[in-house]
Amino acid sequence: MRIFSKLMFIICLINNIITHAQNYPQNYFRNPLNIPMQLAANFGAIRTNHFHMGLDLRTNSQENLPVVAAAEGYVSRIKVERYGFGNAVYITHPNGYTTVYAHLNKYFNKLDEYVKERQYKDEKWEQDITFQPGQFPVEKGQQIALSGNTGGSAGPHLHFEIRNTKTEECLNPLLFGFAIPDTVAPIISGLYWYDRRFSTYEPGANGIAVRRAGNIYTSNLVQVNSPEISFGIKAVDKANQGFNLGIYNAELLMDGKLIYSFKIDKIHYDDTRYINGCIDYTKFIRDKMGIQHLADLPGMKLQNYSTPNLTGIINLQDEEVHNIEIVLKDTNGNTSRLTTKLQLNTTSEKITATGKTVMPNEGKTISTENAEINFSKNAVYDAVNFNMYEKAEVDQNTVSNSLVLQNPYIPVQDEYTLKIKPNRRLSDAEKDKAIILLDYGSDKDVVKAKWNGDRAEGQFNRLGTAKLLIDNTLPSVSSGWAEGALVNNSSLLLKGTTKVGDIISFRAELDGKWLRFARVKDNFVYTFDEKCPKGSGVHTLKVTTINTAGNTNVQTFTFRR
Repeated sequence: MRIFSKLMFIICLINNIITHAQNYPQNYFRNPLNIPMQLAANFGAIRTNHFHMGLDLRTNSQENLPVVAAAEGYVSRIKVERYGFGNAVYITHPNGYTTVYAHLNKYFNKLDEYVKERQYKDEKWEQDITFQPGQFPVEKGQQIALSGNTGGSAGPHLHFEIRNTKTEECLNPLLFGFAIPDTVAPIISGLYWYDRRFSTYEPGANGIAVRRAGNIYTSNLVQVNSPEISFGIKAVDKANQGFNLGIYNAELLMDGKLIYSFKIDKIHYDDTRYINGCIDYTKFIRDKMGIQHLADLPGMKLQNYSTPNLTGIINLQDEEVHNIEIVLKDTNGNTSRLTTKLQLNTTSEKITATGKTVMPNEGKTISTENAEINFSKNAVYDAVNFNMYEKAEVDQNTVSNSLVLQNPYIPVQDEYTLKIKPNRRLSDAEKDKAIILLDYGSDKDVVKAKWNGDRAEGQFNRLGTAKLLIDNTLPSVSSGWAEGALVNNSSLLLKGTTKVGDIISFRAELDGKWLRFARVKDNFVYTFDEKCPKGSGVHTLKVTTINTAGNTNVQTFTFRR
């Protein structure tokens, strides 16, 4: 059995190389780690508001493993940021590709020293620095960093990308010939159909149970009451390592004819939010369920995803039984098939659009007595019967009615403008401390209000419940040591807190000079170095923080080294 599995892997790998050799160089890039490549996530996996844009490589739940250059080239860029990539290195290669390595703990020594000097020169921790080819050349296999868990990472791993240097499109790294064993076909756990006479959001998904026999799946006859439908599929790719990976390629056939397909070969970061038009967003946000549409939504404009001129919309002209086949493949060619039969049973009445319907490719302004929302023509992926209304608020810091904007389970592609009129006259000082809070259930977005006449304005890209507040509270940080205490730890940790909003500015000065603290989620960390060596005596740390509303707090701490 083991020999057979190895043989099947070799056959799949050869097929993969033959399939993609004309498009991408095979075996040019090496594994960026010195341990076998094991996937925690693949290219195109479903994430909140974006596709996963590279490979997440497991680091055995450890940090500080050596990260090496996947090929010769030069360090063309680094990033240091609170969320996102955390610490990242970009290497540009002579063959027209750029590789990206993210969530790092530390760069290699010379680069790390350069970045540190730049941070102290700019008196700014977050950085986005570009380099010339001769500054930091690297050889294939040269150590460039240590792996970590920085930025928007939920556990130790290495995020690895391959990009087209010219277009900056992210390419599927699994098409470049990496030897990652995979003999497991995608696993299907659900089939769904949607009434497409109006919108996929109303009434939503209709579930069909599926049965499995190996890599072949079947379901009972799908009887529908609409002559215009589309399908969605709930499935994951497992590879050989147990993690739920994204589906690479899907095809939908009716009576033997291909009517829709998608393949996730390349995506630009400018377009990655279009994932919300490729999935059942309501199911994903509300039920944590990943269902991918096997049809285009009218406002989904992601390039190089679905086959042109194949919409996936099924128009049933009769009440005959039709054969449906869904084929799912991974990059190694492992294939699963779902077959079923489809029949129009009875026709129900079409859902009627209302005057507040927001349509794809059309801008829309909707108003209540004290508020207004402005959608661009790119705002929605499918038609939305938009429900917007006001509710009275009793919180003394809230100076408007709460404004219900549909619900958090309908996506928007770009930012909309929200205008709210306060429920009383505000002084100039109050207007200066006004913020708009949007609660979308799983989290909150807070922006400083901009005033246009008697209305506060803010921009958001999610729906939920919004309100206008006056925030006079101060942000703060708390230390983990007693005043004047001897600190022998390797670092200083300050915990940041705000009553509402975020700490948008943090500045630390040690004995009057700027000190480099890293932002780790809501906390701030300084790792002791030559700026504050052991035995250097008593020190004063001055910390200045500013929150979303613009309130400033200055705190002073003392300690000994």
